[in-house]
Parts: sequence; C-alpha cells; structure tokens
Amino acid sequence: MLLVKLRDIEAMKFTENAINIMATRTYKGIGKAWVTKNLPTPKMESEIVKLLNASSKLGSQTTVDEFNRKKTLLKGLLTKSESAIDGVVAIGDDDFPSHRGMVKDSEKPIFIFYRGDLSLLTTESKNIAVIGLLNPDQEIEAVERELVAGMVENGAVIVSGLALGCDTVAHRQALDSKGRTVAILPGPLNDVLPTKNRGLAEEIVKNNGLLISEYLTSAKSKTELSGRYQERDRLQALYSNSIVLAASYAKNDIGNDSGSRLAMGYARDYSIPRVVIYDREINSDNKKYDLNRQIIDEDSSVFVVSRHNKSSAASRILLLKPKIIEKHPIQQSML
Repeated sequence: MLLVKLRDIEAMKFTENAINIMATRTYKGIGKAWVTKNLPTPKMESEIVKLLNASSKLGSQTTVDEFNRKKTLLKGLLTKSESAIDGVVAIGDDDFPSHRGMVKDSEKPIFIFYRGDLSLLTTESKNIAVIGLLNPDQEIEAVERELVAGMVENGAVIVSGLALGCDTVAHRQALDSKGRTVAILPGPLNDVLPTKNRGLAEEIVKNNGLLISEYLTSAKSKTELSGRYQERDRLQALYSNSIVLAASYAKNDIGNDSGSRLAMGYARDYSIPRVVIYDREINSDNKKYDLNRQIIDEDSSVFVVSRHNKSSAASRILLLKPKIIEKHPIQQSML
C-alpha cells in the first residue's frame, strides 16, 4: 500500500506521492505529458519503475533501488530549502490545485513548491492575473493601480510574476488595497528573482498571500532561465480566471520580445479570457501599448478597458470565466 500521509520536514509538508512524481521527472525523456498520462493517481515505487521500463522514452532500464536513491537526493535538497518552502504538492495529491483552461498534457503542471496560502490556487479563488512591461510610465501605472484596486475591492486575488514594472505595481497595489496576491516565480523559492523584489515577496507571504514555483534548484544557464520565464508565463494564465495586460511592447523587427506577449498567447491558447487596457484617443502613439493595440486588432473578443468604461470594468472582469476548469482525481490519504 502506498503511503500518502503527509510528512513534515519541520514546517515543510509533502507526500510520498509528491516525491515520487519529482523523482520520475528526473529521468531523461520523461516529461509532463508522460507523468500526466501515467501517474494521475498515486502509485508505489515498484509500479512506477515498471511503467518507466515499459516506456520507449526511457534510454535505459532503471530499478527500484535507483528510483529510491533519486528520492533520497530530492529529500536532501528539500531539507536544505526548508526555511523557504512550506510544502510541495503534486498531481494525485488531495490538495494539488486544478488549473483553468484547455491545456495539452505537456504544458500541465505536475508539481508545485509553495510558501504561503495554497488555497489561493483553488478554482473557488477569484484569481485575476495582471501583467505588463518592465518600465511603465506614470500614466500606465496610475491606470493599472486604479483597476487593481477596483478588482480587489470586488474580491479578486491578484496573480502576477514578481517582475519589476507592471508586475510589481500589481502586487503592491493588491497589498495596499488590503487584498491578497499570488507571485509565480521563475526560480526556486530560496532564490527569489528579481533580487530587488525579495522584500516584496516576504510582504506577500506575511499578508496571507502565496509564492509558487515549479523549481527546486536555480537555473544553470541564461538559456535555461529564459525557458523558465516562459514556463512561469503559462502558469499565470493557468491559475487565473482571466488575464489583464496593463501595457507592453510588441515583438519588433530586431527580435526583441515581450514576456507579456507569451503570457497573453498562452491565455488565448488555453481559452482564458483576456483583458487589455487601451484607449485609442490617448494611447495610439505610445509604443508601450503596441501589444495591447495588436491584440485588440487580432481578437474582437478581448475585453478592453478604457476611460469610457473604467468605473464598471473591475466588476465586469470578475464575471469573466475560462471555458474549462480541469479537475484532478481526488485522492484519499491513507494513514
């Protein structure tokens, strides 16, 4: 019988299932899609090893002993990070949060490290993602703050990526409005990025918010870190009922791109409602709104916030819902 009873490393909570999922993911060729398909519910180590050895994706055969060695190494890494992590949840756990939207298996989260109130990721939470560029001007910041304050007043939990600029404005205004906020990080919880926002991360947790990450260790290269930012962008869409773009540049001729464009693209692909702040009479010549303008021109279903509807926009945004909310199998903990 597989024990899924919660274990504690001091304050850290995890199940054997979560460690099993993490260990499985360390095998080369085994990705999120394989885990989602083969391990939707907890399985014993011997069962997992049997499935791995039957997979054409595994380069060489493994053993239960090797699998358990991987688990031991992972538990050691968790111990070293215990001051920064409250727990780990994985697919198959009772409290693993269901994502929103229509998502292919290769992009579904399979485990999450967290610090703070994990219940903020439940589908009952009125999560609204707010994203944008790194260098907003005063006008962009003022409009964003007003909208975030209104959404918090209407019960929203603000989700963002803790980046400088519009992300910081979103988190800060949520806190200033006595609301709650979720920060999704591109690195481990014991190495918060950007370093300038480590104080803000602490404030988020102290004010009943949440920090989450898919990573236990830091990226080994700039290329790996860049990929993690993209992975972070998808989670902003997956754990929100809608996503709001404050302002952002569009991709240009010399290859400069925008993380906001990626996040809004994920939202479109996942059927997560998209919201764009834009006023044609005021913002038409401001390049910091190029992506906003582009999205509006490409998709007539996007909800546009302007000075003409800003008084009612906050409450209307909270009425937007994704087409599908994924439900994970409910597991009963066995003592």
